[in-house]
Amino acid sequence: MSSVTPFLRRQSLLWLSAALFLPLYADEVESEKAFIRENMEFAVRQYELMMQQPTTGNGKNCMPRTMNSSGALSKTHIYEWTSGFFPGSLWYLYDFTRQEALADSARAYMQLLEPVKKYTGNHDVGFMMYCSYGNALRFAPRPEYKDILVESARSLCTRFRPQAGIIQSWNGFRSWHGEQTFKMPVIIDNMMNLELLFYAAKVTGDEKFRQIAISHADKTLKNHLRKDYSCYHVVAYDDQTGRPIKGETAQGYSDNSTWSRGQAWGIYGFTMTYRETRDKRYLKAAEKAADFFINHPNLPSDMIPWWDFNAYQKGYTPGVRSNARVFTANYRDASAAACVASALLELSGYVKAKKKQEYLQAAKTILHSLGSEAYRAPYKKNAYFVLMHSVGSIPHKAEMDVPLVYADYYFIEALYRYHRILSGQSAL
Repeated sequence: MSSVTPFLRRQSLLWLSAALFLPLYADEVESEKAFIRENMEFAVRQYELMMQQPTTGNGKNCMPRTMNSSGALSKTHIYEWTSGFFPGSLWYLYDFTRQEALADSARAYMQLLEPVKKYTGNHDVGFMMYCSYGNALRFAPRPEYKDILVESARSLCTRFRPQAGIIQSWNGFRSWHGEQTFKMPVIIDNMMNLELLFYAAKVTGDEKFRQIAISHADKTLKNHLRKDYSCYHVVAYDDQTGRPIKGETAQGYSDNSTWSRGQAWGIYGFTMTYRETRDKRYLKAAEKAADFFINHPNLPSDMIPWWDFNAYQKGYTPGVRSNARVFTANYRDASAAACVASALLELSGYVKAKKKQEYLQAAKTILHSLGSEAYRAPYKKNAYFVLMHSVGSIPHKAEMDVPLVYADYYFIEALYRYHRILSGQSAL
């Protein structure tokens, strides 16, 4: 214990200095910046190779998503919920490196997405358009980007259901327990799409966007969070009365379990909503959800979670149709970890000193784990994605222990935010 304590004290001082921007342990801060640069440069090299892979360029099979069973790059169409992440990652890499070729590539991919501004098929237009055009507006703005984002926000608002006060996620959800289909499902992921609405409210002055976002956040706060601040994945609402019917899961192990990436969406989403509203109810939710994650007894020491915190445990039973009933391999989910790291870096800027250090240290641990050989791919491998070992949906028997484009996106975003903090700036 005596040999460990001085190290921990020194680490605490380092983090306090970084958080408060004091010139202490500058060599260690520079070492962390070098770690960030190396990972960002590695991402550039991988993505340069990825962009050399064939694409149709017409909106079909054009956006990198994952790796197929043959080990090759698998792409998807522009209306898939993941379509905005690759151009979004390119924008972060461009702003970090200032390589104009990356900006050119980001624009080329992003412009394929413009038709999505009219898409009303689900709630994910926020993911698709704000991660791409939103980042473009930050790093290399053009006047037309604002109009595209506002139209995208209007499309998202078509899914608002006044009787329930929520933005409907999917057009329906078939329960894993049988044949019942819920007509008005809301998933915790939907918190991530509210950022688009807050943006639209600010640039147009139309409070309708903000009111819808807050209404949805309030209902999520009330109905998605359990007493311990773990999250239901799906909450089904009655399409006539607007009342919540029950909480279930779509991609987690069981209805009462905690799906790791769902918890990440909650932490990130409530943190962002606090930023936009300064309503302390959302800050409390973000903190409590983060504390649940980073202090969970089932979280491995490297802080990369299992795909579900309660998978294969007594008291947790998958639905009769779920592949989780028969698939017994337990996988880590790097995508959940990356999203949490990014959220914690922002959240650290809104809390008191003790919590700030705790969240910064947790984010640092996650980033170093993800940047290690255990999770970061070898050069030219992994279908040119940066991170290995993510999970899409075990219940659907889809994308199990593979790279995923959004794992890379949140890893790159977290590295970008971490560098800003170490440079004496806010995370954003």
